[in-house]
Amino acid sequence: MSYSFEQLKEDVAAGRIDTVLACQVDMQGRLMGKRFHAQYFVDSAWQETHSCNYLLATDMEMETVSGYKATSWDKGYGDYTMKPDLSTLRRIPWLEGTALVLCDMLDHHTHAEVPHSPRAILKRQIARLEAMGLKAFMASELEFFLFDQTYDDARQSGYRDLQLVSGYNEDYHIFQTTKEEDVMRAIRNGLQGADIPVENSKGEASAGQEEINVRYADALTMADRHAIIKNGCKEIAWSRGKAITFLAKWNYQAAGSSSHIHQSLWSADGKTPKFFDKDGKYGMSEQMRQYVAGLLSHASEITYFLAPYINSYKRFMAGTFAPTKAVWSKDNRTAGYRLCGEDTKGIRIECRVGGSDLNPYLAFAALLAAGISGIEGKMELEAPFVGDAYGGKDVREIPRTLRAATEALTGSKMLREAFGDEVIDHYVRAAEWEQEEYDRRVTDWEVARGFERA
Repeated sequence: MSYSFEQLKEDVAAGRIDTVLACQVDMQGRLMGKRFHAQYFVDSAWQETHSCNYLLATDMEMETVSGYKATSWDKGYGDYTMKPDLSTLRRIPWLEGTALVLCDMLDHHTHAEVPHSPRAILKRQIARLEAMGLKAFMASELEFFLFDQTYDDARQSGYRDLQLVSGYNEDYHIFQTTKEEDVMRAIRNGLQGADIPVENSKGEASAGQEEINVRYADALTMADRHAIIKNGCKEIAWSRGKAITFLAKWNYQAAGSSSHIHQSLWSADGKTPKFFDKDGKYGMSEQMRQYVAGLLSHASEITYFLAPYINSYKRFMAGTFAPTKAVWSKDNRTAGYRLCGEDTKGIRIECRVGGSDLNPYLAFAALLAAGISGIEGKMELEAPFVGDAYGGKDVREIPRTLRAATEALTGSKMLREAFGDEVIDHYVRAAEWEQEEYDRRVTDWEVARGFERA
């Protein structure tokens, strides 16, 4: 299903494609970029285009945040070069006459990759694995809530009195999900047509909650798919008068939305599973045990890249299938890290910590860095947790707040060595800003609780 540049040129000449989206991925994992007339793109813009470098120094609301070394008002907010990666070129079935390509972010003067750009961060960890003769395969499940209102209606109501597409828990529920097929079928078929091989969709563990699952791939391809999936789901829902949110915890009474990340290492040619040992306990190779030990050893340090916002931490509640303990266990959904595919070549570790609001490039990179650290340090894996991890005593906990996760990120020697000091400092500043903005806000909960009683 891959779509070549030659095919694009043929489609442009025949009038089948008239628009090309050239997109970069921002710090929040969103697609940012330009819509090119397709003829101009195939004539020249396929080589490079440009964007303002503030796109890698803003918050969720596109505020120009102070305190970044990479760019600022003092430095004039100059340009980055956007270099299309033609291997990511694809048609977008849900947008008429449209193709899309993802771009790498380059320094405007040196044409070196911008080190704090999400794609570059992940590619750096992939290169470390390549030097070890290894290749990472990953898959990220995505959960979200589907609403009957449009985005404009939700915004104008102040995001109050939102109407979910269903009225009850629809986990695996066929009848209820039949009622939602106008959107979910379009999502499955649209993504499939955009060269993203879909496995399935299903109802999830709350009213109006959905999950979309696509086939695993190498780490960079999967991160690219993840970013396009989120954008595509929103666009398809919008086109049908609905709204989707990937907020990790949209409502206190509802389950959170996760992005579980499955990971395995293979030989450089992708043919030999390096996590599998038929003689190993549970089928785990020594290398897999070291990798998982690295994930656990650095669990607190990498949490920010799995849970980057204030809201992310509202999801970590006992009894909700979102973990509270950074332990590993066999096929146990109460643990932060779950062993899947035991005693088979498909053996893998599932990280259940991340929410649907994560940036896949940053999350994948942090997990790989931690796993590599475990392999390089030949770390010993602790015994698997047995039972209900929510009730586990004296075991490693997931940071409860963004403030705690930021502190762990700031002091992470492992991540500073893996990503570079300037990259870590850049994302520490993003975390600090998120905390600062929240700390100065007055919430509805505070007003309702204390307006009369205080």
